[in-house]
Amino acid sequence: MTESLTQLRMPDRSRLGEPRKLKKDTLRIVALGGLGEVGRNMTAFEINGEILVVDCGVLFPERTQPGVDVILPDFSYIRDRLDDVVGLVLTHGHEDHIGAVPYLLREREDIPVYSASLTLALVGAKLREHRIKAQTHEVAAGDQITIGEFAIDFINVSHSIPDAMALHITTKAGTLIHTGDFKMDQLPLDGRITDLNAMARFGDAGVDLLLVDSTNAEVPGFVTPERNIGPTLEMIFDRAPGRLIVSCFASNVHRVQQIVDAAVSHGRRVAFVGRSMVRTMNLARDLGYLKIPGGTLVASDNLDELPDDQIVLVCTGSQGEPMAALSRMARGDHKIQLGQGDTVIMASSMIPGNESSVYALINGLIRTGAEIIHTGNALVHVSGHAAAGELIYLFNIVKPHNVMPVHGEVRHQLANGALAVKTGVDPECIVLADDGTVVDLAAGKAEIVGQVSCEHVFVDGSSIGELDESQLQERMTLSEEGFVSIYVTVDSKKKEIVSGPTVRAKGFAESDDVFDAIVPKITERLEEALADSVTDSYQLQQVIRRTIGRWVNQKHRQRPMIVPVVDVV
Repeated sequence: MTESLTQLRMPDRSRLGEPRKLKKDTLRIVALGGLGEVGRNMTAFEINGEILVVDCGVLFPERTQPGVDVILPDFSYIRDRLDDVVGLVLTHGHEDHIGAVPYLLREREDIPVYSASLTLALVGAKLREHRIKAQTHEVAAGDQITIGEFAIDFINVSHSIPDAMALHITTKAGTLIHTGDFKMDQLPLDGRITDLNAMARFGDAGVDLLLVDSTNAEVPGFVTPERNIGPTLEMIFDRAPGRLIVSCFASNVHRVQQIVDAAVSHGRRVAFVGRSMVRTMNLARDLGYLKIPGGTLVASDNLDELPDDQIVLVCTGSQGEPMAALSRMARGDHKIQLGQGDTVIMASSMIPGNESSVYALINGLIRTGAEIIHTGNALVHVSGHAAAGELIYLFNIVKPHNVMPVHGEVRHQLANGALAVKTGVDPECIVLADDGTVVDLAAGKAEIVGQVSCEHVFVDGSSIGELDESQLQERMTLSEEGFVSIYVTVDSKKKEIVSGPTVRAKGFAESDDVFDAIVPKITERLEEALADSVTDSYQLQQVIRRTIGRWVNQKHRQRPMIVPVVDVV
């Protein structure tokens, strides 16, 4: 692997200029999110004046992005050309692939949306919340449709949510396969395995470009089958003395089915807790993806009527989201109070970037006295993404001329490219791209031809795209380093201080009195500046900022936000 990695390099975006004019019968591919990150997946495919969009998801904020609800793909590349968008195809129903659909359809509501039954149901619930009426078209694995310049075959793939599909897209520039998120579970709970026959058939006909899921490219071997989790759950249910609280992603219908099956076999009743969990499970049950025997479900409000050893709660919050049900239980501010005898199962893996939140959640849950079971100490979750062994199988079956690793951080993309090289793909044909990198496919060759702007678009309450990185940095400074304001009034004619300096501070253990020691120094520096005929308010503010900044850093080892206010009269 190391030898292959040394042959591959990410592009230097600073050296990539504006892309050249797109030639006739050439396919242009631009990722508007999802490269170099795990989330906000969205890719635009363009040929002969028509654009096909695949997926439109969100990225969830990290601790360093306080106040942000979700992060959207950057629509600016297609915003002025929305009339050229012939369709939006969704590979599956996870938030990082569908969460931003309402925000795109706000900009043009009549973009046709194509996907499978469960995915469209999940999207439909979101669109109703946004009061958007979309043009949706249900498709299934094995279907073939034509959308403008794009002929699309839908290929069944196994993933951690039902109805996931890969796409085989044929254009005048050539053919490509977009895997979406997939793995090669040979014993899937729903019996729908990844259709390797279709992959091989398309591979034999010739695939010019393979866009392939990179998430687990660094993980050797094969992903453990979902079915292997069943015995672990049975063992936990056997020995749990009281209530069982199981947390997983609301979209993980297969995992919830396993939980329901274990509950039924142990004579327990099941309650869904949390709006997203209740909504998704109702949709899955109505569409036949989740099978729950009669008399199994119970409303969470009626749990007091049952003994603890007959209760199973299924909720969200395994990523440490502060307002999710499990986090609130850990803090003790949920109606369900945890304690001795309870068993909590965190049946999901950690999303990269959420490690500190998840460990803080685990510590909080332990303090309640409950027993905590997670992926670190039991087989209660398996990944939905193909590991290295499965990816090698795919490369050998499809035999692509060019490979573009997608869906993953930079390290995942590089590892995935290295696997492709090991199977015989020319290193020159590995396309390593960032968000906004422009890739053209023509005559069997995929090459990088430029870079367009592709920024994180932050949703902060009702604000979309108004928050930038500098403001986030200010928020982090406020939360971690504190805030100091200084008020002073000066007479520009007399060149003297009329009132102040008055210092107010937040985020310091000491009271404002601690700043009395620096006030004489601020006064001295201001008087020196005024004596030198400095009367501009901005320049005087800079004098204050430098003076108090050095002092706070030396005295308190903090770098607070400093806001000097100088009123010049």
